[in-house]
Formats: sequence, structure tokens, C-alpha cells
Amino acid sequence: MDGKVALVTGAASGMGRAHCVTLAEAGADIIAFDLESAADGLAETAALVSASGVRCVTRTADVTSVDGMAAATDSAVAEIGRLDTVVANAGIYPAAGFSWELTDEEWQRPLDINVTGTWATVRAALSHLHSGASIILTSSTNGLRGGARTSHYTAGKHAVVGLARTLANEVGPAGIRVNTVHPGSVATPMVLNEQVYKKLRPDLENPTREDAAQVLASRNLLPVPLVEPEDVANAVLFLASDMSRYVTGTQVVVDAGLVQKV
Repeated sequence: MDGKVALVTGAASGMGRAHCVTLAEAGADIIAFDLESAADGLAETAALVSASGVRCVTRTADVTSVDGMAAATDSAVAEIGRLDTVVANAGIYPAAGFSWELTDEEWQRPLDINVTGTWATVRAALSHLHSGASIILTSSTNGLRGGARTSHYTAGKHAVVGLARTLANEVGPAGIRVNTVHPGSVATPMVLNEQVYKKLRPDLENPTREDAAQVLASRNLLPVPLVEPEDVANAVLFLASDMSRYVTGTQVVVDAGLVQKV
């Protein structure tokens, strides 16, 4: 990735931070995006990236704002000089609920962030990309299969796959690749929180990470409860680099066998 620039959304923590650090360690300069409320975490990510001896430009923007993302992307690319890779990583995992229990707002919010935010990120970046560039969209194992009480999340993550497949057809003639990554349960705050623990272990009044890990491990083919953010970041690095120069329109799953387990 020497001499290349990667833009990563949701960069202040979790998988987004791991993507920034892994790409930086491989030689890429980084444009790191996150919300204004995550500015402190974004600064921490920038410090970790800079420790690899590469440049890091940060911007605060809401991915659901098409105009805001366009302005922030134009400004960041102008400052750093080019753009080779886009990692549309920003997303949320909303509270669970049966489809008929969800309010209008509960249904719409994850679609706004996970789908429209992904589209807005790509739209803002496209004019800066060139032949050989790579677009990587973060979906989920829920983008490949259904799951009870997650219709708002699952519908959105399926939509991300459809968006990627369509974009691959649209920008392939220009030499630009588009793929999705599909993490399973990852050791980030999106999974490591009391809300998720209670969802996984409704039989316990105050379940812990260890209690939830028993359920998570039982879902996987490999004997682990969680994958690490770096495991997903390694897949992103592969898709960003020339190692995958003829890989487009496909789905890369990093889930310890969650989707394949019967």
C-alpha cells in the first residue's frame, strides 16, 4: 500500500480503527472519518496511524449527510493529494425487536446509517478514484442470512451487498473494484456491551462477557466466540491491495464459520 491513500469511515474505534492502523502499517496514508462526538477517539486513531510513519488526515462528518460527506471528502483529498481506497465501515447494530414491534424510527435509523451512509460515502469518493482503486463496503453475516429480531439490521446489510454488486458493474469498466466484507461477531464495543449480553443470555439477570461467550462460541465452526478487529482488517487490506487486483463483486466472510454452521 506504499504511496496509496485510504479513506475509512467509522474510524474512531472498533473495526474502523483497526482498518486504519492495518492499512497504515502496510504503508498507506489515511483519511479517517467519524462523527464530531467521536473526535477524541478519532484523534487517538490518528496518533496510532502516525506512529507507522504515514500521514493521517481526519474529518468529522455524518455519513447520512450527502452534502456533508461530499464537502469533507473533497477537503480531505485536496489536503492529502489522492485517493485509492474507500472503506465504508461506519454502521450501527440497533436494539433487537421482532419486525412488528419496531417503531418507524427504529426501522429507519439503521437503514439511514448502514445503507444510505454507505452510499453517501461512495458517492462522495467516486470522483476522486481512478483505475486500480478499490471500494470496500462493510456488510455482516446478517447480509448473507436472516436472523430473528433483526429485520431492520438484516435488511440493511443485505442492501449493502446489492449496492456493492451494482457498483461493481457500474465502475468495473473504469478499472475500479467493489467488494463487501462480512464480519461475524467481532470483539468491539458493538458486541461487547450489556445490551448484547442480555440478548444472548436472557436466562441470566446480569450476564457477563464470559456468559455471552458461551453462546457465541456455540454458533461458530471454529472453537472461538469472537474474531478480533485485526482479523477483519486483514481481509480489508487484501481487498485494498493489488493482491486482489482481479477480485470484484464478491463477498469476503470473516466469521469463524458462523454462516456455514448447521
